[in-house]
This record gives sequence, structure tokens and C-alpha cells, in this order.
Amino acid sequence: MSNTTTFNPIEAFRQERTDRIASYANKADLKEAAAVFNEVSNREQYSYNFSWMGRPIIQYPQDMIAMQELIWQIKPDLIIETGIAHGGSLIYYASLLELIGKGDVLGIDIDIRDHNRREIEAHPMFKRISMLQGSAVDQNLVDEVSKLAEGKETVMVCLDSNHTHAHVLRELELYASLVTVGSYMVVFDTIIEDMPVDFYDRPWNKGDNPKTAVWEFLKTNDNFEIDHSIDNKLLISVAPEGYLKRVR
Repeated sequence: MSNTTTFNPIEAFRQERTDRIASYANKADLKEAAAVFNEVSNREQYSYNFSWMGRPIIQYPQDMIAMQELIWQIKPDLIIETGIAHGGSLIYYASLLELIGKGDVLGIDIDIRDHNRREIEAHPMFKRISMLQGSAVDQNLVDEVSKLAEGKETVMVCLDSNHTHAHVLRELELYASLVTVGSYMVVFDTIIEDMPVDFYDRPWNKGDNPKTAVWEFLKTNDNFEIDHSIDNKLLISVAPEGYLKRVR
């Protein structure tokens, strides 16, 4: 009997990619180049340049690809997103679920502006979207979201609303239990911590932002881990250390 292992080119390609991505963690020149682009592109509002199926999405293409990979892999029954803005992300996630053939998207925002609501409701992907207006950290609203998540086999959560430390930390605490094991809670705009002090004319800043909230959250919650393989793969992202996988 032969002990020769049959060569699998598909698995070989996957392993080569995995090894290459892991190697990026130690490539200082590559990481430095990405850091420069991250800072300059944030200054120039690069993320505002893109749309999905006609709606502004306000995301980096790299993060869009990462989300596509996760959604295809996980095939969630429900994606919960705090922060709606123009609705591009809702429509993007809904279109991926439409291709998969199952799943719904729930968007939450404290102020769903009328012109954005009209565009979202008129979109072909609205059939997989529902929206709730209110603060994402209001307990009554969270209770309503929890009821909508009941019985869902796989749930993913994306946090992209108010980016202050206190607000994001509270979101993490309130929505963590809704994320199913093996799925993700994605915290956007952790990049704020990597920008210079007073880079943004907003309530958040270096030392007070989604990444500091993630660090604080993980001190007392070992159900989640940062998926550093996504950080190594993307390099250019608004969510470094923000892809949190529920492992238990």
C-alpha cells in the first residue's frame, strides 16, 4: 500500500495564502506603507468615495471584501448593524444574503433621516432589511432586538454608530450575547486610535474610541478574540483589531 499523499492544488493554494498572510505580521515595510496610506486616506475622506448598488456605503473596499468573506463563510440568519447613515452597508449585506438565499439585516440608528429612509425602502434589497430608530444602547430597543434574534441559528453584529469609548463599550456589552459562537462582532472605526491626536473634529479622539473600547471589553470577556489574521490580510482598514470572533 502506498503512503504517498495525493497532492491537492486547492488546499495547497489555501495554505500558501494562509502562510503569506501570517508573514505580513513581521513585514515592517509593508505595515509602515499601509499605516501611511491609512492616515492620509482618512484625512482625505477616502471611504466616502464608494457606493454599493447605488447607495453610498462609506467603507473601505478592503473591509467590504472582508465582510463578504465572513458573510459567505458564516451564512448568518441575521446581521445586526448599529449606524445606518445612507444605508449602503445594509444594502450590501442584504445583497450578499440574497445570493446566499437566506437571512435578514436589521439596521439601528438614532436618527434615520427621511431622504435616506426613502431610498433604502425603495431599493430592491429592502426585502431583506428592517430598521429601528432609537439609541443602540437604549435597553428597551436592545430588548426588541433580542426578541428579533430569538431562534436565529447564526447572528452577526456590526457596530458603526457613535464612536466614543463609552458608547462602543456599552454596545459591546449589550450585543455580545446575541452573537453566535463562530460568528463575529465587527467594530468599525477602530482606526481612530491609530490617527494623530485631534485628527477628527468629533467627540472621539485618540484614547477615546472604538479600539480602546474593544481593549476594555476583552479584559472581562473571554468569549471573543481579535481575529488578527484579518488585520494581517487587509493592512488597509478602518477596523484594525475590530474583527472579533466569538470562540465560546
